[in-house]
Amino acid sequence: MNEHELMAEMKVSKAVAKMAVPSVVSSLVTVIYNMADTFFVGQTGDALQVAAVSLTNPIFILLMAFANMLGMGGSAVASVALGKKKEKRVKNVTSFVFFASLAVGVVFMILLLVFMRPILTLFGANAETYAFARGYTLHISYGAPFIIWSAASSFILRVEGASKEAMIGNMIGTIANIVLDPIFISGLGMGAAGAAIATTIGNVLACLYYLWYFLKKTKIFSISPRYFTCGEEILVKVCTIGLPTAIFSGLMSISTIILNQILVVYGNAPVAAIGIVFKANMFITFLQMGLANGVQPLLGYNYGAENMQRFQAVERFTKICCIVVGIASVILYYVCREPIIRIFINDNDVVAYGVQMLIGYMLSGPVIGILFMNMNCMQSVGHAFPATVLSVLRQGILLIPLLYLLDGLFGLNGVIYGQSITDYIAVVLSVIMWGHIKKRL
Repeated sequence: MNEHELMAEMKVSKAVAKMAVPSVVSSLVTVIYNMADTFFVGQTGDALQVAAVSLTNPIFILLMAFANMLGMGGSAVASVALGKKKEKRVKNVTSFVFFASLAVGVVFMILLLVFMRPILTLFGANAETYAFARGYTLHISYGAPFIIWSAASSFILRVEGASKEAMIGNMIGTIANIVLDPIFISGLGMGAAGAAIATTIGNVLACLYYLWYFLKKTKIFSISPRYFTCGEEILVKVCTIGLPTAIFSGLMSISTIILNQILVVYGNAPVAAIGIVFKANMFITFLQMGLANGVQPLLGYNYGAENMQRFQAVERFTKICCIVVGIASVILYYVCREPIIRIFINDNDVVAYGVQMLIGYMLSGPVIGILFMNMNCMQSVGHAFPATVLSVLRQGILLIPLLYLLDGLFGLNGVIYGQSITDYIAVVLSVIMWGHIKKRL
């Protein structure tokens, strides 16, 4: 089966399943990957170390922001090029993503190493948590180039329908992380720093797999320097299309920093709790994000091939799947809310805060997939600016002032509902904006 049969001819439900299921699995693997550090650090029973890992979440989110910008943008541009049978452009895009990912990762590493103390202080680290946060950040900084490139590569592989291979790469990194976490954290007594070492090694192994794939398995992609170009048609196009995803993740990092600063006033227990809730809630969010990201090559290919009927069929079917998955996930989480928190840590104060926060954060679960799909649809047809606006509104203009407002009016009880309120507003706006764009296509 060639990529044209999959993208343009296969029954929509089957094509969506073939593309989205591996993407969803990869997303869940990513969730497990992120949960692993928090889980194994939590097994030390030290709430301060859990809080420290929570405080460093913005760093990982920022790394993912650039990975998603290059990966999502590169995937969208390459998919359209593949639909138009422009194979050289596909190679130009994949080579650009490879070298740009490594370059951005190196810049991140240098910045983290040079400005670590002010960065961690900004994130909310105090005298009790700084040493643990520093140990974690130090080793994550060394892994920055590998973290960015491995995540970006998983997007690129899906362009030629290699969703299974993208999933395998993610699984390699995750399994390595899960195996190494208890060895470094507890076995060698390295605590939070050990978790970061395991994460870095896992990403290095994932990168080695992707390197093998690009060098030996694909005929469509290339990471050769001779195909590398930083011209406007590649650089601007990739970054512009991927910008909404990057802004979404970047503003999530900023809002997380602000949230941690608000919560640390109430003590280290709420900070530890919100870190656990973030990781747990990723399951609901990433399930639907995986569905949306998985079908992006289908959307881009059919838009490039001017097959809008199939484009819309893929859109409708995937949105229905997102809603069903979202509702089922929220019901499961509500029923099992306390055991979910206790999986990570058995500290009663942290658990009490965590249960309350989890309920607040999961309220938007049934509809958040609609937002991701609408943004992906916009990016797939080259309308990146409205998607960028949505990202800025959701994680910045709406959320950040709302956090301060709710904190002032209702205290901690109000803060935990800020994200869900913002999500519902963003979903409504995305429906309106995408509806206007579709009318003009």
